[in-house]
Amino acid sequence: MSQPDEDEDDGALFREAVGPVKPLPESSPLPSKPRPRPAARMAERDENEARTEFQRGLDDLSALAAGDTLSYRRDTLPAPVFQRLKRGRFSAQDELDLHGATVPQAEAMLRAFIAEAHAHEFGCVRIIHGKGRHDDGGIPALKNLVDRVLRQRADILAFHSAPAAQGGTGAVLVLLARR
Repeated sequence: MSQPDEDEDDGALFREAVGPVKPLPESSPLPSKPRPRPAARMAERDENEARTEFQRGLDDLSALAAGDTLSYRRDTLPAPVFQRLKRGRFSAQDELDLHGATVPQAEAMLRAFIAEAHAHEFGCVRIIHGKGRHDDGGIPALKNLVDRVLRQRADILAFHSAPAAQGGTGAVLVLLARR
């Protein structure tokens, strides 16, 4: 027996078993994987630039010394109201003392304190940060932390170092925005 004859017989048997065939109609090519969404490179770049600019602004704030006065006012707060705050004419409805806390502890305490003050709808609070004369390098870490955190918060209208009778440059009076 020869090999080619067997192959021809197998093919013939198959065609006979299958019967007549009809070709499939031409179809469109299979859909390819969807293209990835375009990246918002301009928005990402703008966000990174804004973040860098914001950090540069924070870095430009020179470190406050022990006797320096903390002072900040949003443009929306009328000047006479700020003057009342500077003179200590607002009654502090609550107080936070940060003495003895490390910087990370103080930051957590400060953020929680501000959130709680808003929850109780307090208008003015006092934060005692100390003068920082015992810190290494002479830079009052807690005072600078309080200044940085309060400036970043949109819910703070103004703050100013307390009058001498209320803690002087070792404490700050803070006006909170209403909800």
